[in-house]
Amino acid sequence: MTIQQKSVDAIRILSAEQITKANTGHPGICFDAAPAIYTLYADIMKYSCKNPNWKNRDRFVLSSGHGSAMLYSTLHLFNFGLTKEDLMNFRQFGSKTPGHPEYGVTAGVDCSTGPLGQGIANAVGLAVAEAHLGAKFNKPGFPIVDHFTYVLCGEGCLEEGISYEACSFAGTQKLGKLILIYDKNNISIEGDTSCTFNDDIVKRFEMQGWQVLEVKDANNLTEIKSAIEKAKSDLTRPSIVIFDSVIGFGTPLAGSAAIHGSPLNAEQLAKTKDFYNWTELPFEVPQAVKHNCESIAQEKCKSESEWQELFAKYSKQYPELAKEYKSYFSKLKLNVTDLNELFNGVDTEATRISGGKVINKLAGIIPNMLSGSADLSPSTKTDLKGKEYFSPENRLGRNIHFGIREHAMAAICNGIQLHGGLHAVCSTFFTFSDYMKGAMRMSTIMKLPVTYVLTHDSIGVGEDGPTHQPIEQLAALRATPDIKVFRPCDGKETVAAYVSAFTGREPTAIVLSRQNLPQYKTSGESALKGGYIIDDCNGIPDVLLIATGSEVGICSQAKGLLAKENIKARVISLPCIELFEKQSTEFKQSVIPAEIKSRVCVEAASPMGWREFAGDSGQIIAMNTFGLSAPFEILYKHFGFTAENIKDKAKATIKK
Repeated sequence: MTIQQKSVDAIRILSAEQITKANTGHPGICFDAAPAIYTLYADIMKYSCKNPNWKNRDRFVLSSGHGSAMLYSTLHLFNFGLTKEDLMNFRQFGSKTPGHPEYGVTAGVDCSTGPLGQGIANAVGLAVAEAHLGAKFNKPGFPIVDHFTYVLCGEGCLEEGISYEACSFAGTQKLGKLILIYDKNNISIEGDTSCTFNDDIVKRFEMQGWQVLEVKDANNLTEIKSAIEKAKSDLTRPSIVIFDSVIGFGTPLAGSAAIHGSPLNAEQLAKTKDFYNWTELPFEVPQAVKHNCESIAQEKCKSESEWQELFAKYSKQYPELAKEYKSYFSKLKLNVTDLNELFNGVDTEATRISGGKVINKLAGIIPNMLSGSADLSPSTKTDLKGKEYFSPENRLGRNIHFGIREHAMAAICNGIQLHGGLHAVCSTFFTFSDYMKGAMRMSTIMKLPVTYVLTHDSIGVGEDGPTHQPIEQLAALRATPDIKVFRPCDGKETVAAYVSAFTGREPTAIVLSRQNLPQYKTSGESALKGGYIIDDCNGIPDVLLIATGSEVGICSQAKGLLAKENIKARVISLPCIELFEKQSTEFKQSVIPAEIKSRVCVEAASPMGWREFAGDSGQIIAMNTFGLSAPFEILYKHFGFTAENIKDKAKATIKK
């Protein structure tokens, strides 16, 4: 047996031992895909185990994230810092080896994966980023940005709709440095996939513009290497390498669904070790295997050293470009005041229009911003004026035609952001954020500052009717940890939303109106605190009117009506609840005094979450049904979003 084959078997056994010890995990893929992942790390990929975050490394995405034990075994053998004890702590509290790969937790993990199909779309985003940055910075003899993105998937990933969206986009964009490795074992949790998945994968990918290569023996390292090298040689289109495998190869449960997600018991593990002639102690590997993998890893580190030398020469020959390259990976600083000047002299304006002004102003300040939409930029106003579109002919384009692919769009933006050096913006109508939710959730889990611009934010959409009028979406996003949800009431609050998005470390959803809204002299930088007093009264208020977005203006109207009856009202704009909750108790008390129990909360969306601000005595004016098709003015009156109704509710809370 060759040392290469013994190293592959080491990945298999270490993976099985992790899963059996933890009594939880997915051993099947770890046996059939081990030859492919070994080939990548030993023969194909460019990386530095000494610096797993080296910018010009090849990226690897395990889209089949349930195979995490296999990835951890590989990272352990190739010297990425995972110890034997880390492997023994698989899926345990606080470990570096969680149940699915987690970006930022484990050195060498380029992307969090688990929800099937997401990893493929993330990999597409990584390839987009490489192509754009390469076009920007590479010069003859200086391939500063030059790497491949590899992604490993199974049937489950290809069954998910997001993979169709992402692969179609990748083929259209001719992303030749994207290579998908498909572990085809024809088994899923419920059994043989013939009852659910009979697609002709060869024809599917050929029709989507991919190079298709097949390896009939998943254990043949020479064939696997040859196929991947051939994939690399064609830079005119992405490639898929399909290898036919047997799930759980070498185990007593090989070829069955039983091996997919159930640990091998002690007896089954012993029989598996007999099959592989494995006699090492648990979590140990032969010295020759250790030496083989560590020697390879050490040799791989030379790639980074060579790149550093190349970049030093590049810096001398192209000093301005080298400086700009470094700036692309630096933290942004933005001046709110300069951006607020965009709204001098403006009386009323839809915040989607305001957003268009802001993003285009920022485009001149942030040269590494990419913006795209799901075929809606004329409506969402997120197209960067004067900037061309990213395409196979023009990788420098900063606008992206994502097509009507909301889910893939969001996941591709995750990949762009994961790559580093770029700021990703994507947009659609707010109601269609439902299609994006899986990828938006992954943005928050990975703490990726993707900017989501979500326009047409409420029943203010009007005539398009309930299918296009978001009701529950605000509550759903606010319920998601680690995402900022901004619903600005005017242009200057929209500025604050963008500034927070581009300078923060988490994703931001900027929710914007279709209809015109009044502009406030008192709005602006205070919105960065998430909530503030936008329209106050003299003395202690009798009632607090709390709102977001388009309803802030209606509350100001209600304040005027209440003043005529000698009732003092304070209007509070709460554009970002997440940021407001992070402020000091003293600040929050100064805005929403606990002793003032009379409150009316107003938002043309679900009432969920507002009771916390309304208190036991307060009133909530919100949407408890879906909307209707009619002009928005009629809908606002029909559903009670009027100054008169707010006034009546305010008086009722005072009386109560």
